[in-house]
Amino acid sequence: MEWTRSETLALAMHNCTHCHGSGLRLGRKGALAPCNCVLRAIFRACYSRFVRCVTQEKHLSKIGLEPHAGRQRPSTWGRKDEEYIADFCLVARRGLDDFEYKLFRYHFLLGADWKLCCRRLGIARGNFFHAVYRIEQKLGRIFRELQPYSLYPVDEYFHGPARPWPRTPVTAPGPSKVPSRLRFPAVGKTA
Repeated sequence: MEWTRSETLALAMHNCTHCHGSGLRLGRKGALAPCNCVLRAIFRACYSRFVRCVTQEKHLSKIGLEPHAGRQRPSTWGRKDEEYIADFCLVARRGLDDFEYKLFRYHFLLGADWKLCCRRLGIARGNFFHAVYRIEQKLGRIFRELQPYSLYPVDEYFHGPARPWPRTPVTAPGPSKVPSRLRFPAVGKTA
């Protein structure tokens, strides 16, 4: 996947010391790579949608009909909120090693603060925050580069990719002809 400035510019921190707010850094071999601040912003956007899906009332979940382009099955029924929750957790489980997943589960899924995580995992405070940043960067990249359907952008996950409107020629309406004499229906007697 090729990262462009137009998609990283809005996510970059304007005071980032690495990318200076552009969102792209010059990587090895002269290729442009996303800055870590962009990857963390992608993770945080996906995580906030995950929290919203998990904390909403269960009766608010909707079943939706999703169109497909195939002949065999033109559309399927699905629950997008539950699918997003499952995809978020499964992608994180596959993308992280054992220690990172333990930390991810305690801190992000179960909501433990840094003190409890440090005590439970036996690590120092600085190591905890460095590990959290590494997890956010790693998962941010995975969520964006996931194929064939990425978790980011979140609105494309839930509503499908934006399709351009069909181009139809726009014609100006002609002058409307006003009838010379207007006729109204006769009012009949009512009982």
